[in-house]
Amino acid sequence: MKKSFLLFAFFTLVFSACKKSSTTTPTFDPAVQAKIDDDKIQAYLKANPSITATKDPSGLYYQIIAQGSGTAPTVNSNVRVAYRGTLLDGTQFDTNANFSHKLGPTTDNNGNIVDLGLIKGWQIGIPFIKPGGRILLIIPSALGYGNNPQSGIPANSVLVFTIDLFAVQG
Repeated sequence: MKKSFLLFAFFTLVFSACKKSSTTTPTFDPAVQAKIDDDKIQAYLKANPSITATKDPSGLYYQIIAQGSGTAPTVNSNVRVAYRGTLLDGTQFDTNANFSHKLGPTTDNNGNIVDLGLIKGWQIGIPFIKPGGRILLIIPSALGYGNNPQSGIPANSVLVFTIDLFAVQG
């Protein structure tokens, strides 16, 4: 009986080691995803002709609704905004009437990044307006949350934000 069990265990090990995995993890290709996102954004703009968005070299699309006045924020500024975030299909995933945060990364005394700041799409887009301004940002996934799903936001989602800039400090 022991010999039979050992022989069975041996063959099980040999055959399981030779078995090829039937599930392969697809390789994520940022260039392919950027093209997919851009195609989705183009279709969204075509379906919403009232949006006259400009494409930034980063891939971000934006429409300045109101320019505002005063000093535009920089990546080192703290901003106070109201925003509404949706997916391309109109599903709202977040809204806030009074949100304050540093636009870009925050470092500690040793120069280590302790907070990445807001998503790249915001870091690029919000400086296009000044306090009192309003902007529509259509953010490709690489400038949003990328390949990482968030609560209510699937991986590789294009994000649409309407942002009102109230105040800039710094």
